[in-house]
Amino acid sequence: MRQQQNNIFENIDWFLVAIYALLVVFGWMNIYAASFTETSGEILNFSTRFGKQLVFMGLSLPLIVFILFFNSKFYEQFASILYVLSIILLAGVLIFGKKINGATSWYNFGGIGLQPSEFSKAFTALALAKLMSDRQYNLDLIKNQIKAFFIIFLPAFFIALQPDMGSVLIYFSFFFVLNREGLTLKYFILGFVTILLFILTINFGTKTVLVSFIGLLTLVLVYIIYRNKQFLRFNWPIILITYLISSIFIFVVGYSYTNILEQHQKDRFDILLGKIEDNKGLGYNTYQSELTINSGGFWGKGFLQGDRTQGNFVPEQDTDYIFSTVGEEWGFIGSSMVIILFMILLYRLIYLSEKQTNKFARIYGYGAASIIFFHVIVNIGMVIGLLPTIGIPLPFFSYGGSSLWGFTLLLFIFIRLDAHKKYDW
Repeated sequence: MRQQQNNIFENIDWFLVAIYALLVVFGWMNIYAASFTETSGEILNFSTRFGKQLVFMGLSLPLIVFILFFNSKFYEQFASILYVLSIILLAGVLIFGKKINGATSWYNFGGIGLQPSEFSKAFTALALAKLMSDRQYNLDLIKNQIKAFFIIFLPAFFIALQPDMGSVLIYFSFFFVLNREGLTLKYFILGFVTILLFILTINFGTKTVLVSFIGLLTLVLVYIIYRNKQFLRFNWPIILITYLISSIFIFVVGYSYTNILEQHQKDRFDILLGKIEDNKGLGYNTYQSELTINSGGFWGKGFLQGDRTQGNFVPEQDTDYIFSTVGEEWGFIGSSMVIILFMILLYRLIYLSEKQTNKFARIYGYGAASIIFFHVIVNIGMVIGLLPTIGIPLPFFSYGGSSLWGFTLLLFIFIRLDAHKKYDW
């Protein structure tokens, strides 16, 4: 077996690095546009958002070198320790963290804020890869599925306590990883039916959905029994449990929506489902974001020429709503190019993951791809009004050191694993 190369940059997939660099630089250009003013437009003005983002970008370089410095075996051997450390940091932020916008999600170190949830995603991906790459691990066994679910949802539990429900949703992306490794599609079907019942119950009410669902389920059951006379004899316990759990779920959703949720929480669902319009209240951000994107047209208005961006019509435009800046100044063409870049990044991650000779690296690669995919879909869907306001960053684009460093960590750990797949395993 060949010895590990002395040059840590040898065998790096420079194509992935190039895409990363393009996304980060173009992201900064849009942060600059979103926070630019005539009185503070100097690029090296570090009191501005774009100036601080330059510092974050600069600090990403030693972080990348630090990640690449370690032997790729390090990430497999210490995956569990890194995961436990991330859990400790998530628990600690609830006690020692700083509350910002109603959520205790940040550590504050002399004016520098760090959000541990941005780093825990990479460490969760490592821990899941460590668990599932064990030769004795069989995902068909219920006990092993429970172990995987525990690793996935333990950090999500602590993040929910902050509360940061947007980040919690990201952990469902790991089901793509589990499916790649053999988890049956029945979980995805169950999830789809659950979401569908949730939406229908909110939209049409408990009684209507309960009667309709039970009636439809009964018709399906009658048809199956007609085709297979023995079906009821062997499956009646499952049938009864399905009726019972479905009915309880519909009732709980309806009761919670009517009697437990605060009015502003109900309004968010009502706005998403089109039951009400609130372009001046809870729906203001999304409404302004849609107008801003539409105003860009096909070609866009040009860099620093977005009058709606310069007019600060969209709140938090340099963070969660950064894609609206792309839409206005770069138009449909620029927005499409950004999406295509993300698609290429995801394709490359999956392609290289399938090329791995080590199961740990493959599973981690799929974890990284799934996390980035979820972030892109949810963020852009929110900005264009297809999804509710959730509050998660667009990878490599949104302002913030924790976000940029978290995604840099996530991506370059895989780049490190891929670089020495022929030598370290």
